[in-house]
Amino acid sequence: MVYSTDPDYKFDAEQDAQEETPAAHEQKLYVSLDRKRRKGKAVTLVEGFRGSSDELKALGKELKVKCGAGGAVKDGEIIIQGDFRERVTGLLKEKGYSVKQKGG
Repeated sequence: MVYSTDPDYKFDAEQDAQEETPAAHEQKLYVSLDRKRRKGKAVTLVEGFRGSSDELKALGKELKVKCGAGGAVKDGEIIIQGDFRERVTGLLKEKGYSVKQKGG
């Protein structure tokens, strides 16, 4: 709602409702290796996370630290520089996530 001419209108603030993050065992994450649009450099992608962006950023930071690599969290994906598919899969399984590897 941008503007209302009704003086009795009460704006219902739904912004207070945070997105509920499902438990780790209820989420299915996909780990893959990607070289497209990256000038031939390999990156590990983690896709499928459902929940708040703050929790996604925290998970991304934890994975980057444990892999000792750089990366980013963009568009609901965790991007880790380098081929860390096996390590990321193991770390996510330890945290209780259901993990599946995509691609070759």
